Amino acid sequence: MSTTAHDPFRTLDRLFGETLRGSASGNAGAVMPMDLYRSGETFVAHIDLPGVDPESIDIDVEDRTLTVRAQRNAPEADDAQWLSRERPSGTFARQLSLGRGLALDRIEADYRDGVLSLTIPVAEEAKPRRISVSHGGSGGGSQRRIESRDGGGGQSQAGSDESPQAASA
Repeated sequence: MSTTAHDPFRTLDRLFGETLRGSASGNAGAVMPMDLYRSGETFVAHIDLPGVDPESIDIDVEDRTLTVRAQRNAPEADDAQWLSRERPSGTFARQLSLGRGLALDRIEADYRDGVLSLTIPVAEEAKPRRISVSHGGSGGGSQRRIESRDGGGGQSQAGSDESPQAASA
């Protein structure tokens, strides 16, 4: 049996760096830099959004695609003569393609110090399980016990009519 770790994010971030094209300052193509890692049974994404009004941040999930949108307004300076204007403004978006095995209904978001943090837990049904098999002598039944990897509560089934072939089907 293979023990290769399943990475539900293997198709993650195919649209890296894409933004909505309505930038007020004409800086289309600005990027929302992101760090992504797995910590235990959760995936964590940190997305840089400095200068963004927290009320403008919109996060939604549709058909396994997570979309983050945010608005950064240009500074108001009617009579200014700009010498350099490199900070992008307008509406920005980033999409992440999420793999199977994630608890999409339990995603959490937090915005602090210009960084949006998303916590995406692994779904319970996607967590690895250990199945131990025991078999009683004549007249005894066979028993299967399914436990989560962390040894937490599992499910038990017992029955004298089960054969190994039927249990593996």
